[in-house]
Amino acid sequence: MPIRDFPFLSPREGDPKKRPWLFINIMNSKTGSVCPTFGLIDTGSDECALPASYADLLGHNLTAGEPKKIGTGNGITTAYRHTCTIQIFDTNKLLQGDMQVAFAINDILIDFMPNLQCALLGVGSFLSKFIVTINYPKQLLSIVSPE
Repeated sequence: MPIRDFPFLSPREGDPKKRPWLFINIMNSKTGSVCPTFGLIDTGSDECALPASYADLLGHNLTAGEPKKIGTGNGITTAYRHTCTIQIFDTNKLLQGDMQVAFAINDILIDFMPNLQCALLGVGSFLSKFIVTINYPKQLLSIVSPE
C-alpha cells in the first residue's frame, strides 16, 4: 500500500523544522514487545539504527547483540545489532485514527547505538526496499513498493 505525498513532520513539540518522518512500530518478533515511535528517513545512514535505550523496551539485552564499530558525525562508537521487525503505518489512515500497517520489513538486523536520540531508517535494510521520493520544496514524502 503506497504512502503518497505525506507531509514532513516535527515530532518534537516546539521544533519548527519539519523533516521526512514516518510513524513506525519496532517489534521484537521473539518476545512480541513493540515500541511505537517516529523514524527519520536518513539517506546518509547505511543501516537502520535505534537509540540503545530501545533495547530494554524491546526485551533485548543490549550488549548481548553483535558488536559493530560505526563511524558517526561524533566519531567512532560501538553499536549492538539485534533482530527486529519494522512496521510502517499507513500515515493517512493513522491520522484518521486507524493504525493500519502499510509495509513491514521482517527480522532485519538493526544497530542499537548509545547517544542516538531517534530512530534512523537507513539505506541497506530499509530504503533499498522501496521507491522513495522526497520533495523538499513541498515538504512531502512518498514511499512505494517496487513490485
